[in-house]
Amino acid sequence: MSKSYVFLAEGFEEIEAITVVDVMRRAGMDVKTVSITDRREVAGAHGVTISADLTFKQADFSDSEWLILPGGMPGATNLASFEALGELLKIHKGKIAAICASPAVVLAPLGLLDGKEATCYPGFEKDCVAHGAKTRDVPVMALERLITGNGPSASLRFALAIVANSMGDSVAQQVGGGMLFFPKTMNFYF
Repeated sequence: MSKSYVFLAEGFEEIEAITVVDVMRRAGMDVKTVSITDRREVAGAHGVTISADLTFKQADFSDSEWLILPGGMPGATNLASFEALGELLKIHKGKIAAICASPAVVLAPLGLLDGKEATCYPGFEKDCVAHGAKTRDVPVMALERLITGNGPSASLRFALAIVANSMGDSVAQQVGGGMLFFPKTMNFYF
């Protein structure tokens, strides 16, 4: 099975990062957290420090299925300013997921939302539209190779959409049910 990576920059939104890692691991997916600095310890936007599994320089992204970007401020702007991540996102042949400010701040300027439907944190829509995205006012927008979420409260739906995309609706339902989350459908393709 391919690996997936959640990128951590100083000021990341903790619930968006940790929920995704937790849900993917519950589903049996191979997901690693990656610090974009040379230090594994990364402080979140609300003072929670996480010890990442790897630093960016240690990771081998050649077999990656998902590249996942939590939001938060200044986490999203720190991700956007890290040129090596931008280059990786542009050449990535797999799938990309971004939540909160990251769709607008990281993906849109790279042209990765051009012509696609996406959602983001309220107030950032203009940044997506300026780069050719069609914004939707929904918690999660799931396409075949791109999943976007609008913010912290959508973290569980966002993570389950990633699981559903990779492993199918039944696995996502099982994981969600085990967490006492019982949506009628895993169809996040609004």
